[in-house]
Amino acid sequence: MVHEALGASPHAIARLQAGEPETALADLLYTAARHLDHVHHQFVDAASRAADTLTRAASGNTSINSLGVLQNSGTQIDILAARRSDAVDTLRETIRAYREGTASQAASRQAPRTHAVHAPAPASTPSTRVTRGR
Repeated sequence: MVHEALGASPHAIARLQAGEPETALADLLYTAARHLDHVHHQFVDAASRAADTLTRAASGNTSINSLGVLQNSGTQIDILAARRSDAVDTLRETIRAYREGTASQAASRQAPRTHAVHAPAPASTPSTRVTRGR
């Protein structure tokens, strides 16, 4: 997801950043991506084990437990699927924050730095009193 969205791996992005805000955002991005990878691998492993169990049960190569073929595996897979979905949402939000944060940092570095030039205040002119009748 990170590579598709930003054109580089989370690890490469973390190494490229030099400024304090960019480094913090890159670290968050890296952590969110690693978390998603970890949860995804857990999900795939649990689903693969369940698929193997179901294949053996369907082919008659194993005895079927009276408590259920999958027992706790189904619940574990559901929990991992929900955690994976949350991790995907978190990574999407982190990518969005990284884009916004680094874009504003880049814009502030590239913005021309002009110093405000104040025009001198007009010299005060003595007020002229007009008197009538003199």
